[in-house]
Parts: sequence; structure tokens; C-alpha cells
Amino acid sequence: MLGPVILAASRSDRMRRFVSAAPGTKQVVDRFIAGETVEQVVPIVRETIARGLEVTLDVVGEDITTREQAFAARDAYLELIEHLKNLGYGPKAEMSVKLSMFGQALEGGHELALANVRPVVDAAAAIGTTVTLDAEDHTTLDSMFAIHEELRKDFPQTGCVIQAYLFRTEEDARRLAANGSRVRVVKGAYKEPASVAYQDKGEIDKAYVRILKILMEGDGYPMIGSHDPRLIAITQELARRAGRKLDEYEFQMLYGIRSDEHVRLAAEGHRMRVYTAYGTDWYGYFMRRLAEKPANLLFFVRSMITKN
Repeated sequence: MLGPVILAASRSDRMRRFVSAAPGTKQVVDRFIAGETVEQVVPIVRETIARGLEVTLDVVGEDITTREQAFAARDAYLELIEHLKNLGYGPKAEMSVKLSMFGQALEGGHELALANVRPVVDAAAAIGTTVTLDAEDHTTLDSMFAIHEELRKDFPQTGCVIQAYLFRTEEDARRLAANGSRVRVVKGAYKEPASVAYQDKGEIDKAYVRILKILMEGDGYPMIGSHDPRLIAITQELARRAGRKLDEYEFQMLYGIRSDEHVRLAAEGHRMRVYTAYGTDWYGYFMRRLAEKPANLLFFVRSMITKN
């Protein structure tokens, strides 16, 4: 299985240097990363929304080691919000944040991450949009959910992410559905041990469907993060059975992957949001995209060979 190997490499400085220097890297990175600066990503946001789609924006770079980097991450999101303010897109352009980027893993990290993310959520609310807290590895989740709960006291539209491959997630889904939360469900893209997560793809898919049922039958707003055609069809059927209208849930897919499916779902009347990442510290995000799908890795290898 290549996925776990690639995920392990995502934490390797040696592999980071090798991949960054590889001749074919930029061609593949450009497929998944919308640009390096906010000035580069704003035109892509305009184009995406003009096509009847919506976006969630992620400033990549969660592997920080200092409080100064955490403050810089906060400021990068505030800069993004300032650029979005005059565009008037409201909830069509929301943001996704990783709390590790806001200092969660540092000493006193829980309080630091909450202090850094709060002004971002506040500024997002002021322009009519919101923020979703991305899920990271299982050791960070209790802190993430506690911050999510705290933010929802003042900003109830703040969303969070749950990962189907974790054993704990069905219980988390029940709690969040009962609370009326906005919840993105994904399969999971971190290297997790067998003690906390399903390792078999079939078991992960079954868990995903169980979680979908919980969310669709609950009081919250499900956001389905998947490119899997079978799971998309199951989502539509579960939504129909639950009596949900098309604006009472949404699909989310990654920038650069299955773009034709983005447009197809939007044309059918679904809310379709494109997860759009940008920034210079792209390595961790990029490696998780390779790990998720063998075709992405093959595309990368072919690009390297072609450029040599």
C-alpha cells in the first residue's frame, strides 16, 4: 500500500527537499494549488463562482514551529478576508483552517490556537461568510472540537470536519448532528494506527455511509467531501429519504480533481463547493493528495519522467 508510505514521507524534511527539487513537481503542484499569493487566488475564486460553484479557501502551511509563524498564519487569513470583502460573495466564499497552523501544537497551543482563530472567524462573519475547522491527526481532535464548540457560542455557523476512518467518528457525528452543526465528512488523509482507525478501504467506505445517515437524519448541515461516484449517489439517495432539499446539504471537492463533476453537480441544482488551497508551504497538502489516489501519484511520476 503506497498511501501510508506517502503519508509518512509528508513528515520527512529529506523528502520535502527531494520532492521540491524534482523537475516535474511544479507541473503537478499547480494542478492542486491555486497559486502562491492571495492576489493569484482571487481571480480563480471569481472564475469558480462565475461557473455556478462555491469555494472554501485554505492557506496551506500547517507545519509551524514558532508563535510568530502562528500569528503570521492568522494575518494571512485576515488578508484574504480583506480581499474578499469588496467582492460581495458572502457564504459562496468561505474559509477552511487547520488549527495546527494557528499554533495548536506549541506550548499552550489550545489557548493560542483559539486566540488566533477567533479574529479570523469574527472577520469572516463581518463579510457574511464563515470558517470551517479542518480535522488533522487523531491526537488533535479533542482540542479542535472544544474550540469549535467555543466558537459556535458567538458564531454558530462555524463548521468542522470529521473523518470516516476513525473509530470515534460515528459518536462525534451523532453529537454534531444533534447540535445542528455544519459538518464536512471526509474519508481521512493522515497516517493513523490500527488502534484508532480502519485500515481497509471497504471498512472506511462502510463507515462513511453510516456517518452520512447520521448527518442526513440530524439537525445540522452536512457537507460531503468526496470524489467517489458511489458515495455521491448514496448521498443523494440518503438526502431524498431524509426529505432534505438541495440547499440543505452540499458537496465539496478538491480544486484540480474531477472538475467536470463539479460543474455537473452544480448544473443539477446541488450546492457544489471547491476546496481551493494556495500558498508557498504546499508540501504537506500536496503529499496527502498523492496518498489519497494512486492516479495522482502516477501523474506525478509521469511528469518527472517527461521533464528529465
